[in-house]
Amino acid sequence: MPTVLIIDDNAAITMALEVLFSLHDIAALKAAAPDEGLALLERHASVVDLVIQDMNFTADTTSGEEGVALFQAIRRRHPDLPVILLTAWTHLDAAVDLIKAGAADYLAKPWNDQRLIATVKNLLELGQANRVLGQRLQGELRQRRELEQHDLRGMVWQDPATERVIHLACQVARADVPVLISGPNGTGKERIAEIIQANSAVRDGPFVVLNCGALPAELIEAELFGADAGAYTGASKAREGKFEAADGGTLFLDEIGNLPLAGQMKLLRVLETGRFERLGSNRERQVQVRIVSATNADLPAMIRAGTFREDLYYRLNVIELKLPALASRPGDILPLARYFLGAGKVLRPDAEAALLAHPWPGNVRELKNVMARARLLSAGADVGVADLGLPAAAAPALPDAEPDRDAISLALTRANGVVAQAAADLGLSRQALYRRMERLGIARP
Repeated sequence: MPTVLIIDDNAAITMALEVLFSLHDIAALKAAAPDEGLALLERHASVVDLVIQDMNFTADTTSGEEGVALFQAIRRRHPDLPVILLTAWTHLDAAVDLIKAGAADYLAKPWNDQRLIATVKNLLELGQANRVLGQRLQGELRQRRELEQHDLRGMVWQDPATERVIHLACQVARADVPVLISGPNGTGKERIAEIIQANSAVRDGPFVVLNCGALPAELIEAELFGADAGAYTGASKAREGKFEAADGGTLFLDEIGNLPLAGQMKLLRVLETGRFERLGSNRERQVQVRIVSATNADLPAMIRAGTFREDLYYRLNVIELKLPALASRPGDILPLARYFLGAGKVLRPDAEAALLAHPWPGNVRELKNVMARARLLSAGADVGVADLGLPAAAAPALPDAEPDRDAISLALTRANGVVAQAAADLGLSRQALYRRMERLGIARP
């Protein structure tokens, strides 16, 4: 139950307010003097949600100086606590000054019960919302400070969705288990893999990358496991594979969904035993490698289609980090754009609006390319929307026919007089609808 502290020297006033609040499930604490009120507030600071205070406490005093001093004392000790001024004192200019100083409201005696209760409930609801928001922000700040103690490899972000992925990456980094990073192409999956490596027990070891989608199927096994001389056409000398190169560190397998079934089977064996043979060799080799893989493919669907091994999927997917598309983490767009743009260039508001409106099908990789273009083509320090080279947004469709008086009246009725809604239903802008209403003599709601 919310609690209000009433500070007023008139016992009849405090009793009336206490009864009024009890009818609305609001508890009340009472004090007859400023010192008593401040002491009561200190003892019950954790439960008091709002203060209602008088402005004069000494008989025959109307200056309001006592109330001003009380308000200032409350504000110094509890700057976020809402305070309502309630008095017969009517120096309006001083009341305005206190409102400017942070008083929540000023109500004259005798008060209107409905207005007072409405004001109190609104302030209590706002206070509760602010507390929830404050707790959330404190949690985010605490998490950001925790993240700053990790090596984040220069990662730039602002969106909470990205922060959650980074936080989880740092959490699982020291666990010696395979991690699968999923998400669309160009979202920054390799950077997340680098963060895992940089904060892992093998951070001083090598970080080796293999893009399984960039090599012909017949060469992937040689890339992974190496090959002896003569193992295949053109193999004139023995070569080391990625597993050997990553020994004591991390092997990042990008686009793991492109690994052919034969390679999948051998990869599964390495994950289970840590042993493998080079192509063309019968000698078994032993390595200690942390596997981090990434994919933009739907691996469960590939399992159902028979193109990806289910047992390998569960081996790779001990921990899965899902990195959303850039359009799903819009808080990252402008920080990344400014980072890619570099020093000496500034985004104009029209450019910022265009960046936020663009769907970014190519994700962070597309944004990086757009900003590189803008940096080269912008003539001065300011980068405008024309410098970005983004495709123009599609123009809104025009209505098939000019709406007549009856159509407009019907749309307004259906929208309960809300012009913006009626305009949307008619396929018009709000301004266009207003012009038609004026021309047809339709009164504004």
